[in-house]
Amino acid sequence: MKFGEHLRNALIKSYSFYYIDYDDLKHQLKKGLKVNDNVWNNDLEEEFLNTLENELDKVYSFTKVKNTEVNRRIKDSEKYVYEVVGALSNPLAAQPLEQDFEELEEELSDIIADVHDLAKYTRLNYTGFQKIVKKHDKTTKFNLKPIFQVRLNAKPFYKDNYDALIVKLSKLYDLVRTRGNPVKGDSSAGGSQQNFVRQTTKYWVHPDNITELKLIILKHLPVLVFNADKEFETEDSAITSIYFDNRPCDLYYGRLRKDEGAEAIRLRWYGGMKLEQIFVERKTHREDWTGEKSVKARFALKEKKVNQFLSGEFTASQAFEKMRKDGKKSVQEIDNLERLAKEVQYRVLKDKMRPVMRSFYNRTAFQLPGDARVRISLDTELTMVREDNFDGHDRTNGNWRRMDIGVDYPFSQLPEADVCRFPYAVLEVKLQTQLGQEPPQWIRDLIASHLVEAVPKFSKFIHGTATLLTDMVDLLPFWYTQMDIDIRKPKIQNEYGINRHQRTIKSSSSGGEMDEEEYLGNGVSFSNDINPLEEDLDESTPLLVPYQQKRSSNAVQNFFNGIYGSFLHFFNDDRTFTVKAGTNFDLNQTFSDKIPKGKTIAVPIRIEPKVYFAAERTFLSWLSIGMILSATATTLMNYGNRTALTASIGFFISALFTMTYAIYRYIWRVVNIREKKIVQYGDKFGPNMVCFLIAASTFATFIFRFLDV
Repeated sequence: MKFGEHLRNALIKSYSFYYIDYDDLKHQLKKGLKVNDNVWNNDLEEEFLNTLENELDKVYSFTKVKNTEVNRRIKDSEKYVYEVVGALSNPLAAQPLEQDFEELEEELSDIIADVHDLAKYTRLNYTGFQKIVKKHDKTTKFNLKPIFQVRLNAKPFYKDNYDALIVKLSKLYDLVRTRGNPVKGDSSAGGSQQNFVRQTTKYWVHPDNITELKLIILKHLPVLVFNADKEFETEDSAITSIYFDNRPCDLYYGRLRKDEGAEAIRLRWYGGMKLEQIFVERKTHREDWTGEKSVKARFALKEKKVNQFLSGEFTASQAFEKMRKDGKKSVQEIDNLERLAKEVQYRVLKDKMRPVMRSFYNRTAFQLPGDARVRISLDTELTMVREDNFDGHDRTNGNWRRMDIGVDYPFSQLPEADVCRFPYAVLEVKLQTQLGQEPPQWIRDLIASHLVEAVPKFSKFIHGTATLLTDMVDLLPFWYTQMDIDIRKPKIQNEYGINRHQRTIKSSSSGGEMDEEEYLGNGVSFSNDINPLEEDLDESTPLLVPYQQKRSSNAVQNFFNGIYGSFLHFFNDDRTFTVKAGTNFDLNQTFSDKIPKGKTIAVPIRIEPKVYFAAERTFLSWLSIGMILSATATTLMNYGNRTALTASIGFFISALFTMTYAIYRYIWRVVNIREKKIVQYGDKFGPNMVCFLIAASTFATFIFRFLDV
């Protein structure tokens, strides 16, 4: 789709006069070239720049006005909400009616829609400016991009952060939704529910959908605020982790392959660089068959003691001396924390681990205080930074973290080789539901909507290592080769989401040929603040096509495709497909042009003990068949006549083949299961061959018997 067409379809009706006039700017470019024999001169450039500056002024001014309006409406609503809620606890005041709460909820919903519309307006206009500047530079050969980027930075309408508004709206909406009785509890507590199964799923969220997603979630869950008395600041949502590993990257490979007991060791802090408390964390992966759950354990250290702890000068026992004296925690709790500290310190020293990777992001968490049954977190501005010295450059200068950066996203002072700015936000949904209980309907609608893309087992540490230390690892995660595929999905009319003031506006278009930058999301250079991907995915054609849906110009071929497809449907549970031309289900072949030379894609496979037992049962079943055939051959040889003796040779050969083949297949399966290889564990050759040998032996017996008569 051309961007101009997308702009006309996506613009908000009430804002329509304040969008960038993309068609007019494009027409001005073409007209200027046409009347000047395809030569762009300084006069045309100055005229175009003035027009572009006017469009920027229009968008910037409108954004400021709408921001002021939204803030005013939130302030007025805040006053009314507290008046209504306060009246509930005042017996002398007139008690509010249900209608009062309903009107407040409608007003807040309308403000939420305004925030959504404003965020959508700014992103769409920013994309429009980037598109038209790129088209200008391509067609005129004048380099306008760096000059206009300075103008954009002077009027940064696209850099408005709505997190503070979202936090405030969340608090007000929660007060109204609960009729003045919001859930209270320890914001840092995980709840006290027992006998619950925890399910965690991860999703990618395109920058276009981040604000809408937050606004949808806050209508169901409040934003989790640890200090409600403190005014929200952007730095409050920052989370930074320093991951440790050694030169062989043992922790990376263990986490990537999902080995039983694989660990991740990291140091984490919340907020800016001046915080004194650092959390030392260890995440341990457990396979389901062990009956244990993957766990994250941690303990706190003073920042000034971290280097000494990592070098072994400051022992685990010393770290908990004061805690033992204070007596604020039980002896058992302190013992458990001290044991964890000793294990982490021993692992770091024994395996010579050092800081390798930093992850930074701003997190918005949604959860009822003290109730962890439903917890949703959205991590934005995710960035991975190198902390290692594997290339001979010690980036931390002997410290446990590098000090040339803090929480100053996008870390423009770093060389590009040291930083990876992730193009998406990461949504994590954690549910604790009773066995057999379905998640809430709104969550099911959310994760099935166009707003998110499921990415099972996504890891910030794994992605950062694979991206920045590609030369030092051989295995890459399965999503590595798919990073340039646009995850945006077309929104169906009236689909789940915030819908308001959206309809198609018909206007004239300048038309013309379809240049590559005219396509939505194709090859646009964005700043570090907004990072859409550079490629669109054709959503109209599925990757896998059932035989019934395959069509060609040959009617006979279509007829047989339909018959064969019906056969596959009934005998293969409709799971057999034909891969679309040009693709292959093997990740290492499908994206072979995107995999660095010498690297392979690792697809984690979960192996449980019952898989080994199944292989053993199959082996024993084959042996039993071989023994039956052997017994048949022995009986014919010992108790039959000359003809039976001849026929027994066939059964002997069948028995020998069956038992030899069974031993070979069993060893082959066990080795591949142990190494977690993706191979065809089913056997199409063996059973058919055994059936053929038995049939041939039986037939030969009858032939010899017939000839003997």
